[in-house]
Amino acid sequence: MSYQSGRHFLQIPGPSPVPERLVRAMAQPVIDHRGPEFGELGRTVLAGIKRIFQTDSPVVIYPASGTGAWEAALVNTLSPGDRVLMCETGQFATLWHELATRLGLDVEFLPGDWRHGASPEAIAERLSRDGDHHIQAVCVVHNETSTGVTSRIADIRQAIDGTGHPALLMVDTISGLASAEYKHDEWGVDVTVSGSQKGLMLPPGISFNALSDKALARSKQARLPKSYWDWASMLAGNASGYFPYTPATTLLYGLKEAIAMLEEEGLENVFARHQRHAEATRRAVQAWGLEVLCLNPEEYSPVLTTVLLPEGQDADALRKVILERFDMSLGAGLGKLKGRVFRIGHLGDINDLTLLGTLAGVEMGLMAAGVPHSPGGVQAAMRFLADH
Repeated sequence: MSYQSGRHFLQIPGPSPVPERLVRAMAQPVIDHRGPEFGELGRTVLAGIKRIFQTDSPVVIYPASGTGAWEAALVNTLSPGDRVLMCETGQFATLWHELATRLGLDVEFLPGDWRHGASPEAIAERLSRDGDHHIQAVCVVHNETSTGVTSRIADIRQAIDGTGHPALLMVDTISGLASAEYKHDEWGVDVTVSGSQKGLMLPPGISFNALSDKALARSKQARLPKSYWDWASMLAGNASGYFPYTPATTLLYGLKEAIAMLEEEGLENVFARHQRHAEATRRAVQAWGLEVLCLNPEEYSPVLTTVLLPEGQDADALRKVILERFDMSLGAGLGKLKGRVFRIGHLGDINDLTLLGTLAGVEMGLMAAGVPHSPGGVQAAMRFLADH
């Protein structure tokens, strides 16, 4: 294969590109994970990640993907046969549902069209009919990576509280953390699940459970089997900066630096930057005459934009052309959206020129692949970015 000049544009909605600063932070010798130097690192990252989740409660860090953190959230709080209410917002909500079912939980899946977020009204209506409180937890995906739809977690919390139902609220913000506004404490979330490879700008390999006092209390009665995922053993070691088994040492070096980068920019500025780039991307899509999959502007994702192609057009063929001609990777359609959509990631360590290069690659790809569209998407994004 001949050499391709320039850099590859990795514009999938995660894993996101790892900044050089984080690569250098991780390029350190492995240290003794039982020694004093590691204890200092552990205490630093455990305190810092709480600030990113915007919580005063503990955050558990696992050497695992987000799927492991999904499982940890469930096995630490629930017992065999417990009823769980989940919301069908896309492929990742569907996968979490499948995992919960395999664990022996009684899962009720509120149907959705993959173009809207979880409905606070539908959740409240279902809980209001659960007078005996059989439902033990409500599980929602905050930023659905397969669809580009963001559920309104604060509204969902308010809806649950309005019914007086004691169910736990569990939220997956694997692709939302450090890109989309998220407030674990203020929004009253009991368990938040996340991972390293999206807004935190790290490689895959570490994941998180942010906890509430209510979740910790429930964990004392939970009877689902657990060992590796056990919060109690993790929290005991974390008190002094250590872990009950071998942690992902070099990734924790990177996490320390990622937290520093985010706090140097300021979380509010990070969120505003993502919103601005998302709006520029949507303006490009609309100028092309294509359709943003998300139908509710209140639920537009600041992390990615999922684009629905016209009937008869193959989104995977378009992505192939863009990869081969312009060395750029875009997200594929997942599950029932396979071949119908492509996903533009605009998260992590990007700026205006990164985004405009991405959109130029998409527009050239639309031309090269013969996808019917109007020209001028890049210009629409440029005008917005220049004016804002």
